[in-house]
Amino acid sequence: MWQEIRLSSLGVIADAELELGPGLTVITGETGAGKTMVVTALGLLRGSRADSGLVRHGADRLRVEATVDVGALPGVRALLDETPAETEGDELVLARTIGKDGRSRAYLGGASVPAGMLARLSEQLVAVHGQSDQHRLLRTGAQRAALDRFGDVEALLEDYRPAYSRLLEARRTLDDLTSAGQERARELDVLVFGLDEIAAVAPEEGEDDALRIEEARLAHAESLALAAAEAHSLLSDTDDASDVLDLLGRASALLDGVREHDPALDVQARRLDEVRFTVSDVAGELASYSDGVEVDPARLAGVSERRAALAGLTRKYGPTVADVLRWAEEAQVRVTTLQGDDGRIAELADEIAALESDLLAQAATITARRRESAVRLAAEVGAELEALAMPHARLDVQVDAPASPTPADLGPDGVDAVEMLLAANAGAAPRPLAKGASGGELSRVMLALEVVLADRASVPTFVFDEVDAGIGGRAAIEVGRRLARLAANAQVLVVTHLPQVAAFGDRHYHVLKSDDGTVTTSGVGLLDDDARVAELSRMLAGLEGSATAEAHARELVDLAAEDRALR
Repeated sequence: MWQEIRLSSLGVIADAELELGPGLTVITGETGAGKTMVVTALGLLRGSRADSGLVRHGADRLRVEATVDVGALPGVRALLDETPAETEGDELVLARTIGKDGRSRAYLGGASVPAGMLARLSEQLVAVHGQSDQHRLLRTGAQRAALDRFGDVEALLEDYRPAYSRLLEARRTLDDLTSAGQERARELDVLVFGLDEIAAVAPEEGEDDALRIEEARLAHAESLALAAAEAHSLLSDTDDASDVLDLLGRASALLDGVREHDPALDVQARRLDEVRFTVSDVAGELASYSDGVEVDPARLAGVSERRAALAGLTRKYGPTVADVLRWAEEAQVRVTTLQGDDGRIAELADEIAALESDLLAQAATITARRRESAVRLAAEVGAELEALAMPHARLDVQVDAPASPTPADLGPDGVDAVEMLLAANAGAAPRPLAKGASGGELSRVMLALEVVLADRASVPTFVFDEVDAGIGGRAAIEVGRRLARLAANAQVLVVTHLPQVAAFGDRHYHVLKSDDGTVTTSGVGLLDDDARVAELSRMLAGLEGSATAEAHARELVDLAAEDRALR
């Protein structure tokens, strides 16, 4: 429920604050622009397009803010979880600013959010009906939604829609599989060829590095053996008294005779011994290496051929043997999938047939519920229209469905086409609302629908912006009475020019225009009982101070009070 709306520098309104509450709140005034600004403010809080022309002359920016109680609105709570917005208990603050340069900012619970988030949120907070909003009732989708609300069809659609979504998904998947048959066959051939080619070579991870090293050794075997042998000769040659080991032995012998006299020299002597032992080991290993090197042209040719085969794979399937093996693993998985597509196609065909059969049965139940509900809705709306000075009007709610629905007839809401037809006068043939109803008649049809659907309201608050246009007299009293009845189950805000409607309000705001010759300003004030009677009498007579109009105004207030007491 909306608790408070605050306006600043919005059009002709400098600053205003409206405290709202349960029941029916009415707004009247001398200036249509001032009254409309309240509805404009709600539009901005619902995420409507920013317009710098709305900024009051001389102001840098306008600001609209509202406090809403969301304690009983779990859907709103779920949306808030998607945002950084914070609430104070159950209270949520919505705000919108527009600068004179046209730049707009939206806020939710103190956090900046896209204006689109306000639009999503407001769908669960308020429904606005005005002369422009009436056009939504002309859409068959809106008419079907109204019938579904009345007949509790939504409960049936909660089971139907997930199954229908799965049907669409299964159909798309099957279509992709069947339409891409040739592409799948080509892909399978390529993958199988690649796997066969890799299997023929049978590479092993790390093999390419090992073969590269072996090939280099075999290709240079003679030079490697010769170099090792010559190095060994220099280190340890039994025929040469000047090899390295002999010279190291002589040096060690010289130090052994005197090392005991100086610890520092003893350290160097030990290091020399270590060098001699190391050189001896290296000399032995070089001799073994030289003897072990094989010159094997046949093995070299085999290694080179193997490396060429591996290189053929790495050119096609990856820069390294490890990449080739990884490609083979992934290709095998894909081959298994592609080879299983035929079985998948059969499974999908069976699933689609089962879903279509189930959905057609559900759709038949939905059609029956809608047709039964259509009769009751037309009767109840007809009774309301009679009270709204349309005694001969008849509303027909048509539910058209194929005599023998097929899977091709299935849609997201069943197989039905719902349309409301209105015969506004006796003897007239029912016609679609867009063709058979004037603006005033359409206003009353919409009001009658909302009254009938009041206890099934999808939002907690309704706003009516001069939907009483084109009517007056007793019909206006009945409009006020219906709005008051609607307000028994929901919060209702009404902008009206009719005193017969305003008299039924639980609270009454008045928009007062003032003009200092330079700037026109409108202020919004809450009327007490006396001021309310004065405003109603002004609306009745078009002038102030009329005793007759005042008496009539009090009569209207008393009538509304009596009606309220009977509810």
